Amino acid sequence: MATEARIKPQAFRLDKGQGAAEPARETFTLEPVEDFVEAEAAKSGAPLDPAERAVESAQRRGITQSALLSWGGLFVSAAGGFILLALSNWLIALVAELFSRSKALGYAALGLGGLALLALAVMAGREIWSIARQSKIAHMHIGFAAARAADDRDAARRLVAALVSLQAKRGSSAAVRANLIGLTKEIVDGRDLIDIAERDLVLPLDREVAREIANAAKRVSMVTAISPRALVDVAFVAAQALRLVRRISEVYGGRPGFFGFLKLIRSVGAHLAITGGVAVGDSLIQQVVGHGIAARLSARLGEGVLNGMLTARVGLSAMAVCRPMPFAIEPPPGIGDVAPFLFQSDKKREDKRKD
Repeated sequence: MATEARIKPQAFRLDKGQGAAEPARETFTLEPVEDFVEAEAAKSGAPLDPAERAVESAQRRGITQSALLSWGGLFVSAAGGFILLALSNWLIALVAELFSRSKALGYAALGLGGLALLALAVMAGREIWSIARQSKIAHMHIGFAAARAADDRDAARRLVAALVSLQAKRGSSAAVRANLIGLTKEIVDGRDLIDIAERDLVLPLDREVAREIANAAKRVSMVTAISPRALVDVAFVAAQALRLVRRISEVYGGRPGFFGFLKLIRSVGAHLAITGGVAVGDSLIQQVVGHGIAARLSARLGEGVLNGMLTARVGLSAMAVCRPMPFAIEPPPGIGDVAPFLFQSDKKREDKRKD
């Protein structure tokens, strides 16, 4: 009994190095940090997926890259400023000359110039807003990868709230968004919350994007098969690819303007270059040879199928780059998943027509 009386209860603090102060909360930022996701993945013991590493590298080369911090950006800015200065000087001289001839002409010139400046300011504002929105989606993608790797509850809640806000104008997902906002206050596991958000809010967008890719691949393969000129093929394939990239960005919440679209195209091109023109683990040549397309179709139809595959591949790269979170609960789709009709033999097509 004497021994038990000497044992005093002890308290242990779970926050290391904080003393009696309130435990410091872990801060999280959506700003791009070099190798931040890789570090968080290493802490959790889960290696970063090569496909995810390719996506984030492509985003850094295009969407999140600051064009003003390069020699090319400096040249464009300086040249644009010089041209704008020369144009302003010419316009001032023109208005002064019109005023010297007639006050009515001078005031008309001022009014038209003011309207032109207003329209230019609105267009510039839209461009800045669209670039900022695309950058936000790319940072959100990186943030979701880091939060899921670290199982960060607070970061997951903030990111899910930002994802809900991003899709606020989609009336079809209003009930899903309201349910997710409620779950952010109930679920304590960050990884589970992110997975639920992906399943309920992002996977329906993936299915819509897959339909867009399939429709574009069908149009390209059909037009290539019946087009009499190779130049028409090239122009149509390029136009469909650009339209598809823009449409995929809009589905995921981005609304690229002219310069934002150029940055997006650069990211998609970088992703295609990193992955070698085909998805990770998805060999286009093996698919073509394995299904015997070259042996079953004529040369013209074969070109249509190949162009359809390439269009689908561009769409898959745009899907990976524009998606606000990485693939987690489902693997990234391949060409055979979004456009299986490109690999169907003639016999299967005839059976479908009979059915």
